Amino acid sequence: MAKKEVKTDLWVYDLLKDAEIELDPQGSSIKEIDDALKTASKKGTGHVGFPEYVGVVKDFIIVIEDKPKTDKHVFLDGSVISLETNAVVDYAMNGALFYAKHLAKNTTYKKIIAIGVSGDKKKHRISPIYVDDTDYYRELPDVESFISFNEKNIDEYYTREILKEDTNTEKELAEILKDAASLHEDLRNYGNLKDIDKPLVVSGILLALNEIEKKSFSIDNLVGDTVETDGQKIYKAIESNLKRVNVQPQVKLDKILSQFSIIRDTQILNEINDTLGETPLKYYSKFLYEKIFKSIKYTSSSEDYLGRFYGEFMSYSGGDGQTLGIVLTPKHITELFCELLDLKSEDVVLDPCCGTAGFLIASMHYMLNEVITTKGLKTREEIEKDTNINYIRKQQLHGIELQPYMFTIATTNMILRGDGKSNIINENFLKQESDKLQLKSPTVGMMNPPYSQGSKKNPDLYEICFTEHLLDSLVEGGRCAVIVPQSSMTGKTKEEQAVKENILKHHTLEGVITLNKDTFYGVGVMPCIAIFTAGEPHPANKECKFINFENDGYKVSPHIGLIETESAKDKKQHLLDVWFDRIEADTKFCVKTTIEATDEWLHSFYYFNDEIPTDADFDKTVGDYLSFEFSMIMQGREYLFKEGEAC
Repeated sequence: MAKKEVKTDLWVYDLLKDAEIELDPQGSSIKEIDDALKTASKKGTGHVGFPEYVGVVKDFIIVIEDKPKTDKHVFLDGSVISLETNAVVDYAMNGALFYAKHLAKNTTYKKIIAIGVSGDKKKHRISPIYVDDTDYYRELPDVESFISFNEKNIDEYYTREILKEDTNTEKELAEILKDAASLHEDLRNYGNLKDIDKPLVVSGILLALNEIEKKSFSIDNLVGDTVETDGQKIYKAIESNLKRVNVQPQVKLDKILSQFSIIRDTQILNEINDTLGETPLKYYSKFLYEKIFKSIKYTSSSEDYLGRFYGEFMSYSGGDGQTLGIVLTPKHITELFCELLDLKSEDVVLDPCCGTAGFLIASMHYMLNEVITTKGLKTREEIEKDTNINYIRKQQLHGIELQPYMFTIATTNMILRGDGKSNIINENFLKQESDKLQLKSPTVGMMNPPYSQGSKKNPDLYEICFTEHLLDSLVEGGRCAVIVPQSSMTGKTKEEQAVKENILKHHTLEGVITLNKDTFYGVGVMPCIAIFTAGEPHPANKECKFINFENDGYKVSPHIGLIETESAKDKKQHLLDVWFDRIEADTKFCVKTTIEATDEWLHSFYYFNDEIPTDADFDKTVGDYLSFEFSMIMQGREYLFKEGEAC
């Protein structure tokens, strides 16, 4: 038993290390806590007691008790965690709660999180309990790691899970949705704009607002002049901003400006509205400056604010935006791509179906953060002058977008986020020669291709065809992740099967992650993430990972959509730990197996239950059978259990 306990202790230590939490084993370096533990014997002797780990994160005490077997996780007295001596000594949660209550009474700390851990890295339970300086305690949902309790996340966890309040992020999102609804209505009421024109007006004004700090544009100058209209002033500011960030070549600049001509040429936008007492353009400009521009311009988040806004516009027009090609990849997915692909600051990223540039924005922030952290850059001036930062912005982010208005929106979004140049082109990705795209030396590919466009008449438009072309466009050894419908991994048609076979001849499938069915809430797609290595033929003995990540910690909230719950960070950390082989997982979560092109590349195809039934499982099965037998006998059907008489 001692060896098993040590093994568990070491595994828990590794979990703490991964979560960047420093706790003391078997005692405390904090005098107040150490003094309290001198009378914390679990046997009630009044002598010293040592939890496995204890320490402080911000103003929280974290105390951990662990046991090597899951059947020693918790002992209940009815529905209450027992604090009887034997239970405290023998069970993880009971011991953790005992120490937490003792520390609450004998220290000045008011907030304590007790964590009971049982099992090993493959099969385990981790159960937190919140304890305060009263007798109150609350059992919290099980977690897979300690990531929620580190210095970065613990306040958010406390707000969400213990106080049951909205976090600042959730409040911000709710405000964004509210503003989007309001602006959509105003664009309709005062501008009489078509759905396709609304995001263009918004993005154009945002570019113009970018010129305020250069003193070449002012909202106050929008006075409804009929000689030089407000639209002409905004258009001029847009042109100045595009030239200032060096949008090239000229044909690209002209394409973007042509999309914004609606601002200059639409009469109703440039006339003073009787209700507003000003032009709709001035009204929109003031609204966007206060509500949106400041968030986009100065946020350090990878949240695609602009893209989210456009998506909301479309949802309010009676659809989900799909008719306009606006099916946004959620922020948590774009960030997850960066982590799954282990994105580095030297990588060159290509998104050939970039939409509003969500993947490129997430990649830029991820790569810049690595440079800022590594170099210890502190001030805005230091960041702006750094050569690595500028090179990432100017040379390492590339996008392709087919639809002109989406190309304009994506370019705008990147410019507003300070990419320096905006290397996005308005072209058809499938018509781009892969060897020419390789000249950009892309080491990483990310893509959310158009869905449900392929057919027998148009086989080139299957999602798997986009995937193959992206893989062919990366340098040898490049990493690639695509989010596609699960159906594209099954290969139902002959054409799709042929593409799958060809992919394995030239590239390597690393694995497929099945996602939450509500990832694209309201769209009705069952998505998955497929991850590949480009330019390296798939070895026959290669074991791929197939993961069921449907339970990702995100849920649908009425009137808002998909939102993050308190467990999301923990579940993502578990996914990453399994993906990078830091921990093992049972086959319910991850199956490792060799593959064939004819297989359905999904967890559900390969899954098998490898769990050995426990004594409790056996007892339950026998109990269920005996109950069934008794019920049948009481109904006069005892013949079912006599040999040779069943029918």
